[in-house]
Amino acid sequence: MLGNLGMSEILMILVIVLLIFGAKRLPEIGSAMGKGIREFKKSMREVTEDIDRPEPPAEPRRLPTPDEPRRQN
Repeated sequence: MLGNLGMSEILMILVIVLLIFGAKRLPEIGSAMGKGIREFKKSMREVTEDIDRPEPPAEPRRLPTPDEPRRQN
């Protein structure tokens, strides 16, 4: 999961994070990271569903009849 990081490297990273942010802010930071990850996964799932969904058939273009006024673009 974390590449070639061993247990001692992970513990060292956690100690550094604890020293930088403090024990009181860690739950707040973890919660914010969890929300961000959930939102990212939700967005990825929606994009995948949009890509996989077949497009509805295009409606044929209707040509104006001779008695209809032409629209100016």
